[in-house]
Amino acid sequence: EPQDGALKDLILEEFVTFDALKKALTEASVGVQGSGWGWLGYDKAAHSLRVVTCANQDPLLATTGLYPLFGIDVWEHAYYLQYKNVRPDYVNAIWHIIDWKSVTERFKAAL
Repeated sequence: EPQDGALKDLILEEFVTFDALKKALTEASVGVQGSGWGWLGYDKAAHSLRVVTCANQDPLLATTGLYPLFGIDVWEHAYYLQYKNVRPDYVNAIWHIIDWKSVTERFKAAL
């Protein structure tokens, strides 16, 4: 979970709880049909966070206009050797290794 600051404040403003953000991004990522990415993106014009998905290798900024803060790779190469075809277990495990300092730095750079 991010430390106190502007990113955490915006997460709480938009998702009410960190767990709600986690649930939204997890469900979106697990729900990608085939290969792709789940993203937490920043909408600079609206000063808001959005959870979105992109198919295949489509870039977030070019396809949605959102600045990528954190992405979950749901191509099978990312998880198959360890998690086989159990994508939800892989996505849930991601939350234990997120470098929130890096996510916060990307957020600050996008402002």
